[in-house]
Order: sequence, then C-alpha cells, then structure tokens
Amino acid sequence: MSLRETIEIVKLEEAEALRSMLEFADSLHDELVEIRRDLHQHPELLYDTDRTADIVVQLLEEWGLHVVSGVGPHFGKGVVGILRGGLPGGRTVLLRADMDALPIHELNEIDYRSVTDGVMHACGHDAHTAMLLGAAKTLAAHRDRFAGEIRFVFQPAEEGALPSPLDGRLLSGGRDMIEAGILDGVDRCFALHVWPELAAGTIGIHPRYAMAASSHFHVTLQGKNGHHSTPHLAVDAIQMTAAYIHAVNGLMSHGVDPTESAVLAFGTVQAGTVINAIAERSVISGTFRAFSKETVTAITEGLHRHAKAVSLSYGGSYELALREGIAVVNDADAVQEVIRSGTAVVGRSRVLRMDAPSLAGEDFGWYLDRVPGAFILLGCGNAEQGITDGLHRPRFNLDESVLTHGVKLLVHLAVAGE
Repeated sequence: MSLRETIEIVKLEEAEALRSMLEFADSLHDELVEIRRDLHQHPELLYDTDRTADIVVQLLEEWGLHVVSGVGPHFGKGVVGILRGGLPGGRTVLLRADMDALPIHELNEIDYRSVTDGVMHACGHDAHTAMLLGAAKTLAAHRDRFAGEIRFVFQPAEEGALPSPLDGRLLSGGRDMIEAGILDGVDRCFALHVWPELAAGTIGIHPRYAMAASSHFHVTLQGKNGHHSTPHLAVDAIQMTAAYIHAVNGLMSHGVDPTESAVLAFGTVQAGTVINAIAERSVISGTFRAFSKETVTAITEGLHRHAKAVSLSYGGSYELALREGIAVVNDADAVQEVIRSGTAVVGRSRVLRMDAPSLAGEDFGWYLDRVPGAFILLGCGNAEQGITDGLHRPRFNLDESVLTHGVKLLVHLAVAGE
C-alpha cells in the first residue's frame, strides 16, 4: 500500500469517527435538557457550588474519566475530568465551563424555575455545564477513536470574586484553578458562552478581542466622626468621597490614552448614619473596563494615586481592594479552528464574524493569556419562542435545541484541530 493510500485511509477513518461522535451527541438532547433544567432549578453562587460539582463528579466518574475534585489552592471548589484518547500522539486540549449563578430573582414562569429565592442561572452557566458534560460523555464513548488528552474544566466563581483565605487577594474561580496548574502542558483551550443576541443555530467568533478586561474596585475612605457644629474637629468622609469621585472622573478623561477604549462607572456609595453627624467612613464601589493591559494598569494606579491624595489632603486614610480583570483575546489560529468546526456543526453561513467586542468581562481571559485558544458565542435566542431577554436579566432563558450544537462544537474542536 502506498503512502498516499495509507493517508487516505486514515482520513476516512478520522471522518467516520467524527461522524459517529456527532451522531452520538445528537442522541443526548433529552439527557442534556434534564441536566440543564436540574441545574437551573438549583442555582449556586460563586464558590458555593458543591451540589453542582457533586453532579459533575458523579457523571464524569460514571463515564470512566479520571476526575480531580477540590481543585484550587485558595477555595478548592473546581472539578477537572481528564480523558486520554486511545490513538497515539495528539495534543492536549482544555475545554472549560462555569458553574455559578447570579444573585437575581427569577421571573420566568417555567416548571424548572429556580427554587432559591434571589438566585438564578441568568447567564447560562447551567447550559455551559450541561454541554461540557455532554462533550465528556461523547468523547468517553469514543475514546479509542481519537488521539491526545482532553481536560474538561468545571470552574466556580466566574461571575465574581472573593478574598482569598490564604493571601486576601480578590480571586475569581478561573484564577484559583489556574494557580492549581490546570493549564500545564495544554496546547489549546476553548470555552463557549450562550448568547441571546444571536439566533439559535448560529455561532459567533471574534477575530481578536472578544471581551474587555472588567475590573471591580472597592475603596474605603476613613475619616473621623464629629458633630455638624464642630466640623473642624472631624474628617468628613463624604467630602472625601465627593473629591475622590471628581478626581477619578478626571483620570478617565485626561489620564487615559484617548485612542484606547475604556469606561469607568461607580456602582455604590455607602456613608453616614444620621443627618446631623459627620460621617467617619465611606465605601465606594465600581467597575472599569478596558482592553489593553497598559490601560488597565494606568487606571489601577490612578485609583490608588487619587485615593492617597484625597486622604492626605483631608487628613484621613484609605484602603483599596481590586479584582483585576483581563481582556478575552482570541488566538488567530484557534479562531480558524472554530470556523472549521463551526462549519461542520451548523454550516458556514451560520458561523458569524463578530467585529465589535463586548465590554462585558469574562475570566476565561486568564486562560487565553497563558494558552492560545478562543472564546466562542453560541446563539440561543428564539423570538418565536419568546426567548429574547439578555444575559443577567430575570427573564433570561434559552432555546434548548442549542445544547446539542454546543456539545458537537466542543467535541469537534477537541479532536479535529490543526
């Protein structure tokens, strides 16, 4: 047999294996809906994702994956399933889903509505987890027909951060798991996110920037309380707050390169207890969003610099806590892989190039900062079904037909790359 004939046989076998995998994924629809609805009904916040993680561990072990739970040196709430293909060679591909919900009260009138008041899966993480589980089951059933290693990463706390019990840093789940070494030896990483602005059955991909670096800050300005009749004996935290907000607004208009996209907004101010006493303490929170690391650094340094200047000028002090964000930057070669895999799943005309990045944030950017990969948008909107509400809204829902689309896309990316 000639080399050309051997290559053709190998290509035919690979194509047949992929067809088998995609057909298997199609058969999982009802199971995926059941998993997604169960998770939707029982949402969990930030790092309190024990029930969700237990379900993930149970299913991955049932399908024969090597499972590591309690991943993350700070909070220990992540789960990683590892699957090695039976063919020689291959690369190591990481696929990631997030597990946490949001502190939003659900208004959907559905059978699987959240049973926890004030908490719901308003960002589709229930669907992300279900789809990654579907990809794990599909690939586990075909482990003898692909090469390489697949890491299925289920992370907590994508929606926010908490102070580390080890060093006090504000950490999201992605950063905690990365510090556990989940990216060691990884060649490619991919994650997808349901996107209601895109119709179900479509896939969106950004050629470079997908999302901005979204950073959260909390500034505490400490003064000295006193009576309104003796303001000279006090240090007014509300006056300090006004000066600080004015200074930071000036920072954004004059201290940031005007050719760079950046936005900062204050979210809360908490100060004072009574009408006739000078407040001794004020807590200000907000977010800022930018794309370049240099701009993120400039704003971060400016927040510290102005807090220090205001505190010194009034005779008070300050503390600043920051959850640093990072832009979600897609790798050019990985984008081409997404286009090829997306074409195989939904057709080339339904793979959409997204030219304008979102100013939303996503901690998958920390993965992409270390390993080339891509962050993918999976259309989930359906106007005919009344599914039009955006992410983080109390009536957010999704067209569940996209669950098998997501599984097939993840499977194809895992085994058909390069």
